[in-house]
Amino acid sequence: MNRGGKIAVAGATGRVGRHVVDVLEEQAHEVVAISRSAGVDVVNGEGLADALSGVESLVDASSGASPEEQAATDFFTAATRNLQELGSRAGVRRIIVVSIIGTDRFTAGYGAAKQAHERAMLAGPIPATIVRAAQFHEFVSTLMEWGRQEGAIYLPKMRTQLVAARTVAETLADIATGRGPAAARGANGMPILEIAGPREENLVEAARMLAAHRGEQVRIEGVSNPDDPDRALYESGALLPGPDAILAGPTFEQWLRGQIDGNS
Repeated sequence: MNRGGKIAVAGATGRVGRHVVDVLEEQAHEVVAISRSAGVDVVNGEGLADALSGVESLVDASSGASPEEQAATDFFTAATRNLQELGSRAGVRRIIVVSIIGTDRFTAGYGAAKQAHERAMLAGPIPATIVRAAQFHEFVSTLMEWGRQEGAIYLPKMRTQLVAARTVAETLADIATGRGPAAARGANGMPILEIAGPREENLVEAARMLAAHRGEQVRIEGVSNPDDPDRALYESGALLPGPDAILAGPTFEQWLRGQIDGNS
């Protein structure tokens, strides 16, 4: 539990990390924003010892530049080693780690890299709480750009329970500060928690909704990649939250209506 000490956020400029910083600062906590742009590198350790000095809780929302399995695994392995070792020396008492619902079921790709991330964190000297989140509302736009080709958009057929990055950040902040039901679960020895949106969503339908919101006329199709050994997981519901997950709004439709300029 945080007792007034500093809280560090690794990946402080990323999709979730920047929201965690905002939430904590709105609550008047002293926040250390860890990012390469701030002169701190979690992979090579540059500036990290100084950044962690006096920190009590650490939120790890960092991610590397590549989603490829080996590159991502290398990033998470190096970053975790540095955060655990240097954090332990600095007296950090708790690490809260952002992960993905269903990542334990993957055999390859980014999901497998996140497995390595989780294992390394849970094996370190500092107690860690893993917060597995559903796919973010904000990620729909990214997937649409990745799948755009020849005037159409091709997306994986995916059952998910989309959640807003800000909603995930609020839960991470609660755990870091020892507040709320999520913090209580972590304190009671639950090392892995799940958080998702309030209802199941279909990725293709969400993308069509986003395209309509933008006024974009484009054909969007769901496909199954025969080269992906884990393709069945997307369609089977393996990425949906379990019965004990924290469910919190807004829905994707509500989130879209709340956007002023189409950005998160």
